[in-house]
Amino acid sequence: MKKGRKRFSLFLSVLLLTSSFYFFSTETAFVQAAPEKANPSSKAFDQKVIARVDSERIYKDIHYLSETIGPRVTGTKQEKQAVEFIKKRLKSYGYKVETQEFSIPDQMIGNLTAGGKQIDINIPAGSAATAKEGLIAELYDAKLGSPEDFTAEASGKIALISRGEFTFQEKVANAVAAGAAGVLIYDNSDQPAPLNPSIGGETTIPVGGISKASGLSLLKDFALQGKTVTFTVEKLGSATSHNIIATRAPKKGSNHDIVHVSAHMDSVPFAPGANDNASGTSVALELARILKSYPIDKELRFVFVGAEEIGLVGSEYYVSQLSQDEINRSIANFNMDMVGTDWDKATAIFMNAVDGKANIVSDTALATAKRIGTPSELILYQRGSSDHVSFHDAGIPAINFIRREPGTANLEPYYHTPQDTIEHISKERLQEAGELVGASVYSLIRK
Repeated sequence: MKKGRKRFSLFLSVLLLTSSFYFFSTETAFVQAAPEKANPSSKAFDQKVIARVDSERIYKDIHYLSETIGPRVTGTKQEKQAVEFIKKRLKSYGYKVETQEFSIPDQMIGNLTAGGKQIDINIPAGSAATAKEGLIAELYDAKLGSPEDFTAEASGKIALISRGEFTFQEKVANAVAAGAAGVLIYDNSDQPAPLNPSIGGETTIPVGGISKASGLSLLKDFALQGKTVTFTVEKLGSATSHNIIATRAPKKGSNHDIVHVSAHMDSVPFAPGANDNASGTSVALELARILKSYPIDKELRFVFVGAEEIGLVGSEYYVSQLSQDEINRSIANFNMDMVGTDWDKATAIFMNAVDGKANIVSDTALATAKRIGTPSELILYQRGSSDHVSFHDAGIPAINFIRREPGTANLEPYYHTPQDTIEHISKERLQEAGELVGASVYSLIRK
């Protein structure tokens, strides 16, 4: 889930109508489901979906995406492996499958090896690349990276600099002025993921960010011992990412309303991305299996997007390729992102809306939850930061379904870290997400 791109508007206060479900968030007023028309067959239709949701199958797909393929960073071969896996599965279900390829900004990737061990590292935009064999050099303890922290001994070495006191850009500029061959900046707080520094433009030497633990270890075992490390930076120019669209239309008629179910396939560097977002991807795959043959009176599209983690690029591209007629016929977007965490505090399913207002998606989900007895609290919340933003911006009612902690709206502590692994996935919550979203979608498209 992308952290940036926050687009908010004033929240909607909704009048409490009956003694149904009541939900509260820190940014919205109380809301409840819209009154549902009496339909005694609704529960029977729900059962056609929820009786077939198989959390074991979902879990197996998450395992393959996160543990077999691993981190699916935008533009890499691992992201493309995920694309091929999803395409093959959707075609086996009989969907009309289309792949969209689109350009992405140049990406910088890197490796840091010390004593035969690989250290997790992030490479900022603007870093210089190294030769193919990498930069092999000793480390220089540059402390905080001020001009006074450099001596003539820094020349030709990789400056090891602590985060703090002034900008990354200044630290790098001081290292360049001292003749350093490269820069490694380590965090000053105990975070499991490597630091992701922003250096505010291009520089002439390779730059990387590492964790505090890695920095202190390198300082003790390599910088002070005069040992060398190997630092490699590669620029992925002219890189591309992909979207996969699986479409199923009613057998009769044309120009049907469209319901979009979306999830992003990519992850951040070093994060296997089990919850973010192999969970949403795998639940969507399971719903594609279940809904592949039931009679429908609306067009159903499963949209698996790439490049979410670098700024919602894939979903923006998908929506930009819709005709005005398709946008006009689009009545809903159910977006799933991080729906499977086992974090004990993430007891609620948040329904994130860009404007914080209820719409057909949230109303349908609340009505479905009431019918099927969804155990978790559902909270309507004002937030962007995922692919529902792209649909919302085009005027399509959209909700992002995501697990968070009530009250604080915190995400799991494994978010965007190497600990986002299969061991932190809950089969029970996968089952719950599949039943809730699946029955909700089916209630809109069924014939």
